[in-house]
Amino acid sequence: MGQLSKRIAHKFHEHQDDGVHFPYLAEFIYGGIDGGVTTFAVVAGAVGANFGIDVILILGVANLIADGFSMSVGSYLSSKSEHEKHDKFKRLEQWGIENVPDKEREEIRAIYKSKGLSGKLLDSVVETITSDKEIWVDVMMKDEHNLIRSSESPVRKALATFLSFLLVGMIPLFSFFMGLEIQKAFFISSALTTLSFAVIGFLKSYVNYTSKFNAVTETLLLGTAAALLAFGAGSILEGLVT
Repeated sequence: MGQLSKRIAHKFHEHQDDGVHFPYLAEFIYGGIDGGVTTFAVVAGAVGANFGIDVILILGVANLIADGFSMSVGSYLSSKSEHEKHDKFKRLEQWGIENVPDKEREEIRAIYKSKGLSGKLLDSVVETITSDKEIWVDVMMKDEHNLIRSSESPVRKALATFLSFLLVGMIPLFSFFMGLEIQKAFFISSALTTLSFAVIGFLKSYVNYTSKFNAVTETLLLGTAAALLAFGAGSILEGLVT
């Protein structure tokens, strides 16, 4: 493989490796956000409705398991679908290179011409890429279809989502297992949940390369809004049915 080909391959794989270098961290963060928000909303709604601790725990744990499983299934199906889509288009590109190479070569030329290359440099790049079928297919997948196959397992993504949903989602319920008076348990639950949201917001900023302050604030506001809406709904409905 020539030096130009090596540089192209390096750039391609460098692009594939862009982003967070902790596998399944994104799934853990977003599963945790959903687990914390939805469970705390259930707790707030139940407290607003003046339910007893036993009811709060039943509703909270049931929601934790059911919603966590549902979210992990959604993560699995989404990831599996992305893998299948990538593999389908890769097979099509491989078929095209084997059966209509001239057409595929012109597509490579058009791609790099649109990037500003021309003349002998364009000819050299096209020749280098199309001399290696693996690089040729990879370039077509990335530049024509905007597809890069994730190395992460759909099953492990789903598991990371489910576990984070359970772990963070248990935080709002923890104080209610301690046998405390409801209002005191709810105060502790609110404090612990706020802290967990701050930590998750910080991690989210790392994943998305955004402002840490903005990410933490956004996560806290989301959790607070969900809790207030649930608490208000619980209070209103409790008044209507009693």
